[in-house]
This record gives sequence, C-alpha cells and structure tokens, in this order.
Amino acid sequence: MNQLPLSKKLEQILQEVNSLNPKRSLNISDTVVSQIYCQAEIICQRVVSQAKNSGVDWDQKLDDVLTSRTWGFPSMLLLLCLIFWLTVTGANYPSEVIASMLFWGQTKLTILCNYLGAPSWVNGLFVEGVYRCMAWVIAVILPPMAIFFPCFTFLEDTGYLPRIAFNLDRFFKMAGAHGKQALTMSMGFGCNAAGIIACRIIESPRERLIAILTNNFVPCNGRFPTLIALASLLVLGTHTSFGATSIVVGVVLLGIFMTLLVSWGLSRTLLKGVPSTFTLELPPYRKPQLGRIIIRSIFDRTLFVLGRAVAVAAPAGAITWLLANINVGESSILTHGANFLNPFGQLIGLDGYILAAFVLGITANEIVLPILIMSYMATGSMIELNSLSALHQLFVVEHGWTWLTVICMMLFSLLHYPCSTTIWTIWRESGSIKWTVLATIIPLSIACTVCFSVAQLARLLS
Repeated sequence: MNQLPLSKKLEQILQEVNSLNPKRSLNISDTVVSQIYCQAEIICQRVVSQAKNSGVDWDQKLDDVLTSRTWGFPSMLLLLCLIFWLTVTGANYPSEVIASMLFWGQTKLTILCNYLGAPSWVNGLFVEGVYRCMAWVIAVILPPMAIFFPCFTFLEDTGYLPRIAFNLDRFFKMAGAHGKQALTMSMGFGCNAAGIIACRIIESPRERLIAILTNNFVPCNGRFPTLIALASLLVLGTHTSFGATSIVVGVVLLGIFMTLLVSWGLSRTLLKGVPSTFTLELPPYRKPQLGRIIIRSIFDRTLFVLGRAVAVAAPAGAITWLLANINVGESSILTHGANFLNPFGQLIGLDGYILAAFVLGITANEIVLPILIMSYMATGSMIELNSLSALHQLFVVEHGWTWLTVICMMLFSLLHYPCSTTIWTIWRESGSIKWTVLATIIPLSIACTVCFSVAQLARLLS
C-alpha cells in the first residue's frame, strides 16, 4: 500500500470534512495549521540553541506591540494619522508655489499667442484648456504624492505591511473574505488598478472576486489630492492642519469599513461561501534602504502616476474647454449637461457641474477637481487658483457651496465608480463583463445612497 505524504493526507481529510459539513471546515483547517506550527515550535526548541548574551529580540518586542489585540490597532491608527498629517502639512506650500509658477507660464503663453496673432480659440483650447488642466494636475497631485508614496514605501520596506494584514485578518474572515485581501486593499491606496492585479495572490476564485469588487472603496492616490483639498477647505480659517488630517483619516477609515461591509454582503448574497484558511508568516523587520525607497516611490510610482495623469489631463482639458465654449442656443454644451444633471445632483447634496466633472473624469480620478475648476471658471470670473483661499472664493462665494456640499463631494469621491483604467483591469482579471459591470454599478449605487442619506438628514436637522 502506497504511503501518502503528510500534506496529501491532511488535504484528503479536509476535503472529506468539507463534504460532510462545510461550516466546520474552516475551524478544522485552523486547528490543523495551528497544530503543525505548535509541533514545529517544539522541534525548534529541542534542536536550536541560542547564546545567553545574544541581546534583545527587537522583532519580538515590536510584534508584541504592533500585532497585539490591545495596541495593534491604535498603533496602526497613529501611523495612519502621522502619514496623512505629514502629507497635508507638507503639501500645502509646495502646491501654492508650483501653481504660481505654472500659472505664470500660462500668462506668458497667452502673451505669446497675442504677439503671434493667433486666433482666440487657439489660446483658449491649448492654453486655457490643455495647459491649465495639466498645470492643475501637476500642482495639486505632485506634492501629496511626493510625500505619501515615500512614507508608504518606507512602511513596505521595513516589513510593517504584513503586520497590517495580520491585524485585519480576523475582520476579513468575519466578513466572509480572505485575509490576504488586507494586502490587496493596502495596494489600492497607491492605485486601485494595482490592487486589482494584486488580487492574484488569493487562491479562491470566490474570494478573489470579492477582493476585486471591493478594492475601489479605498481611496487611491488620484483621489487623495481631492480629499486633502476638500478637507482643507472645510477647516479653512482655523489655521491648523490637525483638523484636515483628522477628516482625511476618517474618510480612509470609512473606506475600510465599507470594504468590510460590502465584502460581508457579497459573501452572503452573490458570492456565498466559507472563507478559506489564511496562514501568514511574518517576515523579519528590515532596515529601510534610502536609495530603494527613493527609486520605488519617486520614479516607479510618483512620476509614473503623474505622467499618466498628465497624459489623460491634456485631452480632458481640451474636451472640457470645447464643451464649455461651444454653444447650443444660448448656453454651452457643458451648461446643458450640468443643468440636466443638476436636479439629481441637488438631491444628493451636490450640483450638476460636480456630477459632470465626475463623468468627464472617469478616465482618471486625478482630473476631477481640475475639470470642476475649469467648468466653474468658464461660467464665472477667470481667476488664478494658486491658493486655498482662491478655491474658497470660487466654490463657496461664487457658486454657493456649503459644508454639506464639501462633505457629500468627499463621500462621492470616496465611494463612486472606479476609473477607466481600473475598470479595464477588472475586465482583464475577471474575464467577465457581468462582474465588470457590477464592479461599476455597486460603488456608484452606494455612493448615491450614502450622499442622499447624508444630504436629506442634514437638511432635516438644519
């Protein structure tokens, strides 16, 4: 009689238990894995000796804090607050400087067009359309990314990200999802398309689909500049970055909560099943390599994403300018579209121009705010938005924004459908049009429902 390896025997036992009682299979798997590691630890203690004066085991000391039930989550929250505080505080002044320089260039380009006797539409299309949109993408996105990505890469390089997956594993298991989804969710903070591709590490097709359908609920780097600008707009006049940081952290935590909530709903409706076992071996802490962090964060991530955003912003700026300056009757095409969307926009706490900006910004989340600024400026005074006070002047004074408008736009930006790149990636990874459509409809429906509820509740309590 042939003797099967121990792993094959365990696999056969688990399959038999699963066929008899699927609900107990998860507990049996956890018990088997736990016993294997206990036996490995016993063997290790018998055959491995350690010098008495070997020093303090700092890895174990750090894990006692960073992965404990008591201090694990507070330490995660503290690190999250620190990263966003550095991003919010450090990005304000560079954004103003870059915007001033680029809009100075816009003025010089306008003078050059007038000197050459170019038609007014040339200056409008290429300077006020293409150049202005690219300038705003660079000024608004570059400074936050240049701070956030190195911080995120630093945590990745030190080996802390697997500890985040370890801490969140229990919550994803309760939601009926796979513990590795915590890693794919973390990748989504950089780019949702990259997070979708990272879902390949999940072996179960059901749990991989859950991770793909919910990755959009964590804000990517393209949405962070918009969220940071809107959060700063909410606390304008308080002269503190702590309030803006708290708002951004709250939005991120809401995104994580929505990821767990929608995962729980999918695992009990469209994608029923029992979560599979997740065994994670924590790597040792590593000394961060400065050169590696700079290369990966600046060259591989920041400049790559910025280049993609600028490439998308150029045609988007041209299209927006054309829509804003080609009239049908007495109004522009953009105004007609905004007026058509305005009743629904008012219902969910926004307006027609905001919804039009999200529709035109489906190519990239980075350009939603620049498109909105261009749309407003095409119907109002032509001001150079090189500071937060200028945003306040345009949004609040000239177009009647309230705190409710800002909050609803932040919620819609967090929860709405993914960008076209992410949608294309979902189709490639899932191989199904049905799941691709659902990945677009589910977040859009949730965004509209949440904004509608918040807007109606605020108006009811006003």
